[in-house]
Amino acid sequence: MAKHSKQGFVTVRGAREHNLKNVDLDIPRDQLVVFTGVSGSGKSSLAFGTLYAEAQRRYLESVSPYARRLFNQMSIPEVDEIEGLPPAVALQQQRGAVSTRSSVGSVTTLSNLLRMLYSRAGDYPDGQGIIYAESFSPNTPEGACPECHGLGRVYEVTEKTMVPNDALTIRERAIASWPLAWQGQNQRDILTTMGYNVDIPWKELPKKDRDWILFTEETPSVPVYAGYTTQEVQRAIKNKRQPDYMGTFTGARRYVLHTFAHTQSQLMKKRVAQYMISSECPVCNGKRLRRESLSVKFGKYDIADMARIPLAKLQAIFEPYAAGIANAGHPEKAIVSQRIAADFLGRLNVMLDLGLGYLTLERSTPTLSPGELQRLRLATQVRSNLFGVVYVLDEPSAGLHPADTEALLRALDRLKASGNSIFVVEHEIDVIRHADWIVDVGPAAGEKGGYVLYSGLPEGLRDVEESLTRHYIYDNHKIFHPDPRTPQNWLKLEGVTRNNLHNLNVAFPTGVLTSVTGVSGSGKSSLVSQVLVELVANQLGQQIDISTDTEGDALEKTEVVTLGGQITSGMQGIKRLVVVDQKPIGRTPRSNLATYTGLFDHVRKLFATTKTAKERKYDAGRFSFNVVKGRCPHCEGEGFVMVELLFLPSVYTPCPTCNGTRYNPQTLEVKYKDKNIAEVLGLTVDDAATFFDEEPQISRALEVVKQVGLGYLRLGQPATELSGGEAQRIKLATELQRAQHGNTLYILDEPTTGLHPSDVERLMTQLNKLVDAGNTVIVVEHDMHVIAESDWIIDVGPGAGEDGGKVVATGAPLQIAKIKGSRTAPYLAKYLKGVIK
Repeated sequence: MAKHSKQGFVTVRGAREHNLKNVDLDIPRDQLVVFTGVSGSGKSSLAFGTLYAEAQRRYLESVSPYARRLFNQMSIPEVDEIEGLPPAVALQQQRGAVSTRSSVGSVTTLSNLLRMLYSRAGDYPDGQGIIYAESFSPNTPEGACPECHGLGRVYEVTEKTMVPNDALTIRERAIASWPLAWQGQNQRDILTTMGYNVDIPWKELPKKDRDWILFTEETPSVPVYAGYTTQEVQRAIKNKRQPDYMGTFTGARRYVLHTFAHTQSQLMKKRVAQYMISSECPVCNGKRLRRESLSVKFGKYDIADMARIPLAKLQAIFEPYAAGIANAGHPEKAIVSQRIAADFLGRLNVMLDLGLGYLTLERSTPTLSPGELQRLRLATQVRSNLFGVVYVLDEPSAGLHPADTEALLRALDRLKASGNSIFVVEHEIDVIRHADWIVDVGPAAGEKGGYVLYSGLPEGLRDVEESLTRHYIYDNHKIFHPDPRTPQNWLKLEGVTRNNLHNLNVAFPTGVLTSVTGVSGSGKSSLVSQVLVELVANQLGQQIDISTDTEGDALEKTEVVTLGGQITSGMQGIKRLVVVDQKPIGRTPRSNLATYTGLFDHVRKLFATTKTAKERKYDAGRFSFNVVKGRCPHCEGEGFVMVELLFLPSVYTPCPTCNGTRYNPQTLEVKYKDKNIAEVLGLTVDDAATFFDEEPQISRALEVVKQVGLGYLRLGQPATELSGGEAQRIKLATELQRAQHGNTLYILDEPTTGLHPSDVERLMTQLNKLVDAGNTVIVVEHDMHVIAESDWIIDVGPGAGEDGGKVVATGAPLQIAKIKGSRTAPYLAKYLKGVIK
């Protein structure tokens, strides 16, 4: 192909990012281009890792060197050249830095409009002067309630919370809220120097002393003699002995509040949060604003009430103002309210079209699903009127019911019509069929992927032999078992009340595979992943965390609670509950696929049986990068070190001592079949299966990981690099490895996220195996393949938010497909039509 830039095309030459095999590619601008291929084939490496990364890099190159220094040290994508690439905007599923102060209103900028409206066109009480827009924001000093600083809640740290057991002495860690390890020891040593008795029970100390230790704001510095008794310290001071160091005292409450306000570590935040009691702010009643701001009304509502109304209802409130029918009285106010209301409605309608009408402006972003967050950002872009940019989207259909997918395609078409290019990484057949151009990457995952199998008009994909995608688009490659299994029993729930579910009764069949369906926001996850999990876990005495968000501030969350619901029958067949969710398998790079699945234990034992290990008396612990004797002393087994740069973000670089292998040289000298332990961790699951083919325990475990479609992952791939869907499938593989005794209830929320249709088939095989072994499987799902192959369907709806929360239909797939009033039925009927001739 000619090297020159083709008019209207983006040309890529020699892309080698991640697993891409020196790819050359031409894709049209101003079109909807969909990147397809199995999970792990290299689609994202091409769309995000190469095209988006290069567009971003060029933009940063164009800004001044000074500004450039302030950006993270960005890696340059591995590619020879890219021509014809416009500036790009990425709409990814990653959350980025999440703050509980970030909300639906702030992400979409609707809150700004609302604040302007209240400032310029609100109804003020008599005699009150005009308040500027920033005074309607709880995040500004002008607007925040002075009592709770705009949080809506007040926090207390009491003696009871910090000293749970007052029979302990200070030396025995009576003050639980103080840090563990050395820092806590430091505080105890300082108290010894100051003459406090750290060896009598806390309750026997004088109240004056207890109050000072817990609540003082003073921070005295005193000489510290580590480990000395009070008498020994006094003698040392008298004899002017050199202290070990000077220590600064911090009161226990001061430590808690300071850590909570300033730490960057979510773990630390969570630890100190347990010593704080939170309650609704008595001054603003949880509305977060000062009284003057709350006294201004628009259409009978104060601004905090307005932010609590679902978007769909806001439309009805604003329409009369936008049309100029509702009059704000004053002529200037009338013009302002009409203009702002019209702009507000324009933005709102895009969000409603994307199926987000059930959200409220105050809903904080950590509580949204990745799909909801991505669609919010998309709605904002549709209204931004940008022209000539590339939008790169990552599975925008994730978590979407087919009815909502149609609205998504309308929004993408609008962006394209404004003169933009849309590049989408996608598995959903309806989105792929809507494409103007398809780039199919494959043929398989990981090392066996990374080739462009096809790039062109959709029709041409039909003839590409190697493409797994074409079967699903053109051959109606559909699967359906016309004779569903018969439920053995019914797990009955009554009076379920949570979120938008009100006094709901529902029966889940046991011993079969059930799909719970319905549009986004209808209440499926509230019913299954929260209420059902909570009730079953309580009956079994199991501890399961049902909180939805994995991030955000421990205290600033407003906990949603289940207000009602009980199991009335059907528990006799359920002995164990397993929730296979998309939460990370670990928070740090120390957790990985091999450690989580237990596979690493077998591998380490194997290394310990080698000739060299036996001669040197190395046990299995030697081969763990978490144990001192085997790991690299410099990076302590992390594999990389953090380089602190003055005025710049810290950068992680591979450890110079072990070159990122995590181990010390002696450990790496031990080899099994010519590979050391670090090289084994670098193998993909597929390669490891061949490497360990003589070890039945290891190869069995690897086989299961391959069957859930994760053969492309490296054994040592850090948990921090895995997507939610990958984490979920690792959990599923870990479960499948166990000996099946039946009587387990498995709950999966959208397990097909991020899966190519061919991987969905593999997933179904695994789920069917679990049911055949005498277990019950319940999935929350939008994928028609899974729904059609279920034994039973519970359809929740009919709509989202307040329009949802009811059981619309229950039955086998063929029955559901005929039900009027179900939003799922027409799509299921269409799917089955392709199967049942």
